[in-house]
Amino acid sequence: MGELQDKSGMAKLNIKDFQELNTWAGQELPEGDWVVVTQEMINDFAKATQDFQWIHVDVEKSEKYSPFKKPVAHGFLSLSLLSKMLGDLVKVNSVKMGVNYGLNKVRFPSPVLVDSRVRLLSGIQGIEAYGDNGVKVLWNCTVAIENSDKPACVAEFISLMFE
Repeated sequence: MGELQDKSGMAKLNIKDFQELNTWAGQELPEGDWVVVTQEMINDFAKATQDFQWIHVDVEKSEKYSPFKKPVAHGFLSLSLLSKMLGDLVKVNSVKMGVNYGLNKVRFPSPVLVDSRVRLLSGIQGIEAYGDNGVKVLWNCTVAIENSDKPACVAEFISLMFE
């Protein structure tokens, strides 16, 4: 049931096809690798979204006025990492194309301070057929923050995959 990899740059869990993917429904997946959230990432996200609130991008003002004493990442930055983190975690070898379909129940329980490490904790809540050659997957996703009891983001993430 799925071949676990730990080689850099490869998915941790390599799954042959949809038939094997279905065996993971209702199961927890391996923990994802840590990702450092840098000021450069935060600044790039601010540029992409046009959200330049000082608590994210002004290091000096954050150190002086923020209750966190350093910049914090945008909540949506944590959410946007889900696609990358899932891709680093799971690869279904038969898939020709995948797309984001939507989200349910998104919450941001805790801020991510600059230079924090985050990782994905996830499972597959459900899988259903989609069209002639696809599946709709409902992923339970938690973006955990190292040394924090509260996660950065909790979401039900829906993706489509096609063979």
